[in-house]
Amino acid sequence: MANKVEAAAEGLSPELRSQMAIALDVDDLVEAVRLARQLSPWFGVAKVGLELYSAAGPDAVGAMLDNGFDVFLDLKLHDIPTTVRKAAGVCGALGAKYLTMHAHGGADMMRAGVEGFTEGAINAGLEAPTAVAITVLTSDADAPDHIVPNRLRLAVEAGCGGIVCAGMNLKDLRELSPRTMRVVPGIRAEGADSHDQPHPVTPAAALAEGADLLVIGRAVTLADDPAAAAAALLGDLDASE
Repeated sequence: MANKVEAAAEGLSPELRSQMAIALDVDDLVEAVRLARQLSPWFGVAKVGLELYSAAGPDAVGAMLDNGFDVFLDLKLHDIPTTVRKAAGVCGALGAKYLTMHAHGGADMMRAGVEGFTEGAINAGLEAPTAVAITVLTSDADAPDHIVPNRLRLAVEAGCGGIVCAGMNLKDLRELSPRTMRVVPGIRAEGADSHDQPHPVTPAAALAEGADLLVIGRAVTLADDPAAAAAALLGDLDASE
């Protein structure tokens, strides 16, 4: 028992940390940095979404990089291809490792985003990043069954290296495109409040079904003690490897 408690206090292994993204959905950069540092034993990736990016802009990306995190820039780009390409190029130059765009925008738009994101990073002397397509928002419980696989095919055609999907879609998408990175939000403990996520999934179940990156937010960040909540949610993962 003592060994398990000590392991939980230390956090996850580096490999597992690289698969955990903390969703910093706050409108204050100081608070975001405080949360990220507090949760660094459990998370190796910081998700910067629309709320934080609107509040702090590129400084949010730089702050997370300075604190040793990979950055998942969740801007869900969706516009004409030229605009998406230019915006993605800026994001690549900032050092984001992942960038989201809506698959609903079509293959041409996503292809432009992939090209811009890659060029921005390489021109800045950085490694090629990964563009991630949003298949269906996890808050949309009424999307027809064919939408997700169809948007996966568009994303692969466009050159996206990853997709965002619900845990319930993992098995089918892994079979359709085994080399595509699978990002899963809506991570919760068994029986916990699902908030506005209609298809929550536990961390262990998501990893077992082939998830590559878990996005975890309110299940940890809204807790009275976020570090304790992270330990309770993720503490058994190393033992289950």
